[in-house]
Amino acid sequence: MTHARLEQAIDAAVKPLQLAIILPTYNERANLRPLVAKMDAALSDLGADIRWEAIYVDDNSPDGTADEARAIGLADPRIRVIQRIGRRGLASAAIEGMLATSAPYVAVMDADLQHDPALLPQMLSALTSGEYDLAYASRFTEGASTEEWGRPDRVKASGFANAIARKVTGVELSDPMSGYFMLRAETLRADAHRLSGVGFKILLDILATVDKPLRVKEFPLNFAARAEGESKLDRTVVFEFLVGLYDKWLGRIIPTRFALFGTIGTAGVVVHMAVLAVFLSIFGGSFKGNLVSAFELGQTIAALVAMTFNFVLNNALTYADKRLTGFAALAKGWAKFGLTCSIGLLANVGVAAVLVRFGFHEYPAAISGIVIGSVWNFALSSKFVWGKY
Repeated sequence: MTHARLEQAIDAAVKPLQLAIILPTYNERANLRPLVAKMDAALSDLGADIRWEAIYVDDNSPDGTADEARAIGLADPRIRVIQRIGRRGLASAAIEGMLATSAPYVAVMDADLQHDPALLPQMLSALTSGEYDLAYASRFTEGASTEEWGRPDRVKASGFANAIARKVTGVELSDPMSGYFMLRAETLRADAHRLSGVGFKILLDILATVDKPLRVKEFPLNFAARAEGESKLDRTVVFEFLVGLYDKWLGRIIPTRFALFGTIGTAGVVVHMAVLAVFLSIFGGSFKGNLVSAFELGQTIAALVAMTFNFVLNNALTYADKRLTGFAALAKGWAKFGLTCSIGLLANVGVAAVLVRFGFHEYPAAISGIVIGSVWNFALSSKFVWGKY
């Protein structure tokens, strides 16, 4: 470090912290140092006026992203890291990072070098002018470009998601699904407890949550191709987008995770009834005089099939932030799911069988058993299969 740069660093260190840049990461070790250099270059013209920090919020990346961030922080105190254990998600990572700083202004951007740090000074100037409450980078406004991205399929999907988001939330922006924005920290803190934090684009979540409309400044973004690392958006992105919309509508009436569990349970009902119908159509008349009726055996088989179906989908969707991976973990999880659901299964079959023997129709009896069993399934599986919720 040159003498001039050392003096600049010392001078900046005694000034009040003004800007925090929040960077959710997963397996992006190789991107960290180039990004720090780009942020430093982008903000160097303002170095005499502001003090900034970057907070990497890492979801326990197996490639050592958090360790690399700590190594950078040893030489550059502007770099911090929050390493999250046992949970995962872009929106929740962004919220935790924004709440972990004392800077009056917070920015959120990707760590994969797709977002250009050169926009940071312009965003900050827009906010400090007092004319705007939020600044964001748009991929679809005039002057923006997605050519370097090289993913026309994702461009089309993002445009479609933006159209749905605008219609549902009433947020009239060219790119409300953008992941690159800046706002006053006090604005975020005032409504942080009301944000979804699950499967939702955080900018859209903020805009749809705050009571007072925010004055927004839009900047065109040249959206680049991903450098290294893994996208925080996997194959469940559409489902997670719908989850976020649901949370804004009904999340305070019915808890979002329970609603997800119930939604998958509803799909499981379809599977259950289909298996039961097939079994009864084939074996309905084959068990006369036996201790176990065709209905009771069919109900048991259908319940086991539906239980397996529910485990697979809940692992992929409801508990995506705690998702079990690998054969051993999945097998163990399925076994624990089966154990925790065993009493629910017995209640399911027992209640349904009793209702049938009291004259109820078979299918309504089956549904009654499913409802009773599902309450037990959610309560214990949330704690013992995917961790305490």
